[in-house]
Amino acid sequence: MRHARRRVVRRVTRLAAVGGLLLGGAMVAQAAMANETPPASARPLRAAGTAGDPGGALVARLGTARTAGNWIGADGRPVVAVTDAEAARTVRRAGVEAKVVPHSMDELKSATGTLRSAPRVSGTAWAVDYRTNRVVVRADRTVSAGDWSRMSRVAAGIGGFVHMERTEGSFTARLNGAQPILSTGGRCSAGFNVTDGRRDFILTAGHCGPSGSTWFADNQGDRQLGRTVNSAFPGSDFSLVQYDSGRAGPGADVVAVGGGKGVRITGAADPSVGQRVFRSGSTSGLHDGQVTALNATVNYPEGTVTGLIETDVCAEPGDSGGPMFSEGVALGVTSGGSGDCTTGGTTFFQPVTKALTALNVKLLVSAGNTGGQGAASSPAPSAPASPGSAAPSAASPGSAAPVTGGAEGRTLLARLTDTRNVGPGLLVVAGSLIALVATRYIRSEQDRKAYQRYYSATWS
Repeated sequence: MRHARRRVVRRVTRLAAVGGLLLGGAMVAQAAMANETPPASARPLRAAGTAGDPGGALVARLGTARTAGNWIGADGRPVVAVTDAEAARTVRRAGVEAKVVPHSMDELKSATGTLRSAPRVSGTAWAVDYRTNRVVVRADRTVSAGDWSRMSRVAAGIGGFVHMERTEGSFTARLNGAQPILSTGGRCSAGFNVTDGRRDFILTAGHCGPSGSTWFADNQGDRQLGRTVNSAFPGSDFSLVQYDSGRAGPGADVVAVGGGKGVRITGAADPSVGQRVFRSGSTSGLHDGQVTALNATVNYPEGTVTGLIETDVCAEPGDSGGPMFSEGVALGVTSGGSGDCTTGGTTFFQPVTKALTALNVKLLVSAGNTGGQGAASSPAPSAPASPGSAAPSAASPGSAAPVTGGAEGRTLLARLTDTRNVGPGLLVVAGSLIALVATRYIRSEQDRKAYQRYYSATWS
């Protein structure tokens, strides 16, 4: 009877230890899986000029003959430029600040059309400055005195509201991101992850490489990311890099901002003049500034690009294609500019909304992080706050999120061996192993003593 009880106790102890091993293993796996970014889903764009943009809605209502753009004031309130007193009263009744100006948007756009029709001069750029109600033409240091003189005569023929100015540096495409991507042509930065519903892609700058370019995640050429399957440059500046695996992997909705940190992207929209924005790139990291103009034109040495977002955010070679965003909303990918992050300068961005429409793809955002606006099946992404809801200085990049690593994300093995995520499970496993060893030791001791008792009785 006593031996039977011992066998039962040993069996129960052994089963408990084995059960602890299984439980600990399950805890480890669960912790590792829980650390994965929730699966990303495709989301359509947030339309511009909606209730979240009262200034844009008023401009659309009054028309370009009676308005001259809208922007966000220093106090965070929207401002609309108008050309007559009645339009000003309409704007003020809507609770928006009105500024009466002499030139309508039709006049300003006519001026930029005349500039486009003039002989092309590489190293020049222009855009409508809504806040000063004029067209600003910039020429970099590569523009000769003769070309500068000819452009000045064109500007004088248009009218006094065309302002000419020289700028430091030179307007170049920022070839050489958040995360770096490399090819034989140089280094760029990944922009945003997008999908056509069947395959996933990286949206980046078009000047980074023509269709057929092969991209790698390392400079040894060991980790091939994918191949450029669609590219537009000059004219526009965007391209699609298709992942070799067909999928972006974990963390598809996060853009890196340096130091292992990231920002979760929740949707896409068009920016407003005066809005505070953030840009991340593999060369210079995270920087911020303001949108200074929309629909800008830049004459790069490689060709002319139109419809760009102009900002005072700095950028450097290698930042090309990197993401521009604000409050977690995708706004653009880095095209080019002048200067650097020591002296400052002007940087231009390809609008995300135009690129997504032209390519017929959708932004990948997290289904589990839409700010309460709905799950993956929602008809629209979580919209950012109204541009006029806070001063530009109060804007933030967006919701913080960890960067999981390369385009394919961390492997399950890496997550299983990360003690920060699986500590409790590992403790249970260790305790169960100790219990198993102790059980075997106790059984061995009991058997040895029984053997001694048996032979002692025999020899006596």
